[in-house]
Amino acid sequence: MKPLADRVRPVELNEIVGQNHIIGEGKLLNRIVQSKIIPNMIFFGPSGTGKTTIANIIAKSSNKKFYKINGTNTNIDDIKHVISQIGTLHTMNGILLYIDELHYLTKRQQQSILEYIENGDITLIGSTTENVNFSIFNALLSRCTTIEFKALNAHDLIEGLKRAISLEETRLDIKIAYEDNAIDYIAEVSGGDLRRSLNTLELIINTYAIYNPEEIHIDIQKAVECSQSKITNYDRDGDGHYNLLSFFQKSIRGSDEQASVHALARLIKSGDLTSICRRLLVIASEDIGLAYPQAISIVKSCTDAALQLGLPEARIPLSQATILLASLPKSNTAYKAINAALDDLDRFDVGHIPYHLCDSHSNSSIKNKAVYLYPHDYPNSYVKQQYMPENIKNKTYYKHGNNKFEQSMKSYWNNIKG
Repeated sequence: MKPLADRVRPVELNEIVGQNHIIGEGKLLNRIVQSKIIPNMIFFGPSGTGKTTIANIIAKSSNKKFYKINGTNTNIDDIKHVISQIGTLHTMNGILLYIDELHYLTKRQQQSILEYIENGDITLIGSTTENVNFSIFNALLSRCTTIEFKALNAHDLIEGLKRAISLEETRLDIKIAYEDNAIDYIAEVSGGDLRRSLNTLELIINTYAIYNPEEIHIDIQKAVECSQSKITNYDRDGDGHYNLLSFFQKSIRGSDEQASVHALARLIKSGDLTSICRRLLVIASEDIGLAYPQAISIVKSCTDAALQLGLPEARIPLSQATILLASLPKSNTAYKAINAALDDLDRFDVGHIPYHLCDSHSNSSIKNKAVYLYPHDYPNSYVKQQYMPENIKNKTYYKHGNNKFEQSMKSYWNNIKG
């Protein structure tokens, strides 16, 4: 028997839950279905948001021969078989090829269909959970319209669950009663994935129908038991990984302690200690920097402790480091200074190191035009002399930030240097 998610799969666009930005009266996908003129498209977005279902609906609305392959287990021969059907009797109106998990196709596999997409022999609909700019070959991407699918919210999932319950009641000829808080819970812990929520519902129905084949009552206890725990969407090799780390850093940079701890909790759930520690160390220098120079030392101690402790205890020093960084004054002056200096090295000839700053032993053949002045021989260990190469002697890379520590350094050196 097919899984519940397949049995209740919508067959019309008006049965789809969510995706209101592309589905509905006058919206893009409705117009495409009504026109029956199908462009090459790539659907991208999280799992369980309706990409495959909508591809099936669009295929049904067209008069083209429909082929479907999955990028996870396809090979070049599967693609060649579809190509071989071009111009045959049953493909006179063209071919609509749906490739699920498109990002798993190799560059060569993606290239193999370019010619046929370009001349209209094949209309492609691809779906992927990855960032299309990195996972799809650019030549293929440029020939397709990309359409984003968004994670479903709890309201969408509840609507989908209630629809499934109604359909299952009819199929099984059984009464399925439910408490609102139980359905709310299933939706909440499914992470925006309708397929997950339907799998939970199916587990409840299958395992409790044996006790009472006439009526099932879904309460919060059954919902919690069959959901087990909330699953956080996290893929260490995909967009979720970088999105979550970006969310973490930007919350700390924005000095929002609450969002920073929330982001940390999500990362901890993934178990990826190494990424957390590396990102905290980067933040200490990139975003706090010279506003509080001790931050890097404290964070290094916290991350060392976290790696030595391991989870679950590692959460404690990681929380300490996160809250500290979010609460501290911010400065990116060191970050901007080194970026500007590196940029100049790529852009133009910065000139040679001043001769008087070269090593006197390894550069004995150089006749210095100026004598190196040893700063510690002078008051306040400072003496004015040229350190920058001649070509960029007036260049300024570091500018003091508007925070207590950097302003105190600025004031100190202003007094010394005059």
